Amino acid sequence: MCAIEMERFIVGTGRCGSTLLSRMIAEQPDVLSVFEFFNGLDMTKRFRRGPVGGAEVAALISQEHPFVTMVLKRGYEVEEITYPFGPNARYTRDQGLPWVLVSTLPRLTDDPDSLFDELVAFARTLPSQGLPDQYEALFGWLAQRLGNRCWIERSGSSIDYLGDLHALYPDARFLHIHRDGHETALSMREHAAYRLAIYFLFQMESEGAPTIDELRGLDPAATPSDDDPVSRILASRPPVELYGKYWSQELQNGMPAAGKLHATQYREVRFEDVIARPEETLRDIADFFDIDPGGGWRARAASLVRGVPPTRYDALPADEQERLAGACRPGMQLLGRIR
Repeated sequence: MCAIEMERFIVGTGRCGSTLLSRMIAEQPDVLSVFEFFNGLDMTKRFRRGPVGGAEVAALISQEHPFVTMVLKRGYEVEEITYPFGPNARYTRDQGLPWVLVSTLPRLTDDPDSLFDELVAFARTLPSQGLPDQYEALFGWLAQRLGNRCWIERSGSSIDYLGDLHALYPDARFLHIHRDGHETALSMREHAAYRLAIYFLFQMESEGAPTIDELRGLDPAATPSDDDPVSRILASRPPVELYGKYWSQELQNGMPAAGKLHATQYREVRFEDVIARPEETLRDIADFFDIDPGGGWRARAASLVRGVPPTRYDALPADEQERLAGACRPGMQLLGRIR
C-alpha cells in the first residue's frame, strides 16, 4: 500500500483544520506529510508550464514570502511558522526566511537548516523538466531521505488553486477538508497574516492606502508606530464580513474545479467529523488515499485532538452575526452546509 506513484493532496481554505489533519496523517509511518509547500511559492511561477531548470526550482523554494517577513519582523506569532528560531538557528526573525523553512522542513526534522541545504543542493541537480516532475522529484527525495514510502501535500488556502493542482497532476487524488464558514472566518480574524491578506484584497482601494511595493520598501526593523503602515494593518481589526467574503471567494474559486474531478479522485471530509470521530474518519481517509489504516497510527493521531474548539460566532453581537452570515452564505451553499 501507499504507492509512491500516486499523487495525493489535502486541500481546503485557510483555518479549516487542515493543519491538524496533516499532523494526524504524519503519524502514519509510511507517509511523508508535506506541510504548506505550494501556498507560499511565488504565485506567478509555482504552476508555470514548460521546462524549468533545477537552479530555478532551488530559487523558487528558497524565496521568502513577503507576508511572513512583514509579520515576523514586527514580532507577531503565526502558529504555522514552525521554524525553530533560537541561538542555534541560522535565521532570525529579522531576516527573510526561505519558504520551505517556514513550515515544510521544520515539521520533518529537528535540524531543518541542514535538511534545507541538502534539499536545495538536490534541487540544483535536477534536469530541465516540467514542474510536475520537479515537485515529484523533491517530494520523492524527501520521502526516501526520511524513510517514507509516499507523500501527501497539504497547504492552507489550497482550495483556491485546486484547478491548477489538477492541471499539474490530472490523475491525483484530492481530499477536501472544510469547516463551518463562520468559525473559519473568525479564526482568520485572529490571525496576523490574514489581516494583511484581507487588507491587500479588499482595503487597498482606500485613498492614500500604501501599495504592497511601498510596504516592502519600508524599514524591515520597524516597530509598531503611527509611522509604520504594516504595523497599523497588523494591529487593525477589519470588519468581520470581509473574512467571510474571503472564505467564500476561496470556495467559489475552487469548487468548480472539484466538480470536474472523477468520483475516485475527490472526497470531502468535515473538520467537525475529524474532531468528533477521528479514528473512523481517518479510516475513511486511509481508504481514499490507499494507505495502511493499521499499525496503531490512527489511535496516535486521535490523541492529537484537543476537543471541540470553542465557538466564536455565538459570542458576536447580532449585527456582526448577520453581516458575517451573509458573507459566508455563498460558501456555505457550495459546501451543502445550508440551502
